Amino acid sequence: MVLHMVLLRVKKSVTTPRLTKLMKSIGGMKKFVPGIVGYEWGPYSSPEGLNKGFTHGFCMMFRNAKSRDTYLVHPEHEKVKAEVLKVLDGGLDAVVAFDFEA
Repeated sequence: MVLHMVLLRVKKSVTTPRLTKLMKSIGGMKKFVPGIVGYEWGPYSSPEGLNKGFTHGFCMMFRNAKSRDTYLVHPEHEKVKAEVLKVLDGGLDAVVAFDFEA
């Protein structure tokens, strides 16, 4: 299994309904990309305060690296990624992605 973790720094002006719709569209890629076995998202919620300005995150679980690699270049991923970039405070600098095999 591959765990794909993504941290986002979302603009303060983005409404909750818009962000919720967008995050659900990321999870909705399960119907387009075989091998996505799980998806969770949410706002930063730890009292630890080590988020370094990142406000939201999601984790997507893939059956294997091949499934993850299919997702990365999938046209639906490119479409959703373009929408995510519109709500970020800093473009690609407002994203951290980190994958590991579990």
